[in-house]
Amino acid sequence: MANIKSAIKRARQNPKRNALKSSQRAATRTAVKAVLSAIDENDKDTAKTALAKAEKTLDTMASKKVIKKNKASRTKSRLSKKVKALT
Repeated sequence: MANIKSAIKRARQNPKRNALKSSQRAATRTAVKAVLSAIDENDKDTAKTALAKAEKTLDTMASKKVIKKNKASRTKSRLSKKVKALT
């Protein structure tokens, strides 16, 4: 158990922050899955709108440091490449 005041505070903060970040990561995964499912159904219009929402979610989570900036960029790139490949 932590004995220093700052360590005690950190021990209190960590579970709260972890719970928040977990739900935010889950929301990001859900947004990405929405794009992938639209791609699987070959629905370009739905995929484009889902991609816009997913990009916004990824950017928000990267700015909040829930996920790393490069991961957000890489994911957006891969998704947009798949959406553009739809006919």
